[in-house]
Amino acid sequence: MHPRPRLRLCLCVFAAVAAATLPLSAQGARALQYGTAASVGLDQAALDRGVDLFKQAVARDELRGAVLLVARHGTVVLHEALGWRHHGYRLPMEKDTLFRMASNTKPVIATAVLILEQDGKLQVQDHAAKYLPAFDVYRTRDVTIFHLLTHTSGFRIEPILYPFDEELKKGETPTLQGAVAKFAKEGPAVEPGTSYSYSNAGYNTLGAIIERASGQPLEAFLVSRVYAPLGMTDTLNHEDATKLYRMAAVYQGHKVGDSGHVEFTQGFTPDDPPDYPVVRASGGMISTAMDYATFLQMYLNKGAYGSVRLLSEASVTRATTAQVRVDEKSSYGLGWMVAPDGVFSHGGSDGSYAWVDPAHDLLYVGLIQRLGENSPALQKTTQTMMADAYV
Repeated sequence: MHPRPRLRLCLCVFAAVAAATLPLSAQGARALQYGTAASVGLDQAALDRGVDLFKQAVARDELRGAVLLVARHGTVVLHEALGWRHHGYRLPMEKDTLFRMASNTKPVIATAVLILEQDGKLQVQDHAAKYLPAFDVYRTRDVTIFHLLTHTSGFRIEPILYPFDEELKKGETPTLQGAVAKFAKEGPAVEPGTSYSYSNAGYNTLGAIIERASGQPLEAFLVSRVYAPLGMTDTLNHEDATKLYRMAAVYQGHKVGDSGHVEFTQGFTPDDPPDYPVVRASGGMISTAMDYATFLQMYLNKGAYGSVRLLSEASVTRATTAQVRVDEKSSYGLGWMVAPDGVFSHGGSDGSYAWVDPAHDLLYVGLIQRLGENSPALQKTTQTMMADAYV
């Protein structure tokens, strides 16, 4: 669900020059810095009221914790940590707490595809079979990279753990490309390009294509071409043993009776073994509010951040323009949900949510860890926060 108030949000982090990025003018692009709400035309009291709603939700134990970040015109006006990253151990949430970003990974994967297109390594209209020989079979050979990016591949493959579980049971070493070959054998359930259906299998297929086109493992490409150039030093795609102490525990909430009270059970803790044996492209990203906001600011800047240009303006426009209709209120671009007012956004099943409002030069990151929900409470709160924030 996409909130549609008048206002939306942003953040701050340093940028690094990478040799593989596109050239940028000497002036550079806007990078995030901290400042006051008043300096960018926002009402601090209104933002505080929004934060108070989160504090109240934590106090009622409807949420265990959250990190919120809001910025406008490249100025971070709100960056706050609330509640607990691990309730049982009474470990407080911190601004740099690491979150499992789930499907907020998908815009990053789409960005990687567009980078490879700019490099001349692929074209979005190419057939997947050009890069993945397993796809060169009846019906599956019609699937294009565009279909995969827009969830119109025709795949209806569930659950998300398939087919990694199968390989583990057989004692095989799972690989992303091996998993994707099984998707090709199963094939699309409907003709590619005829309908939208959110597809984790489709995005994992994109990850395998990135590996083939770049000649690098997926995470290595993302680090070298996205995270390092943008200075996203706390972003990765698989658990890092040296950073587990900074990760938030994930909780599962269950409503009881008509009271609305939520009982929490532990989803998984930072020291649990990884849920997935390989780096995948449908999810799995781990990041902080600040790192992800830097990624969003790059999009708000039409592909540049500081001295680095990651995407061309044309690539950003394509990614954030409606390509296929999802429902009467929203469409999907290339890796982004797109609203009629031009706001583009994405959420993740563990509670992450982010959006960018180009018309108001604004972006937002809101992170919780509540398994299986894209946080209706969080969305409602951000709507309230924004409704009267302009002065």
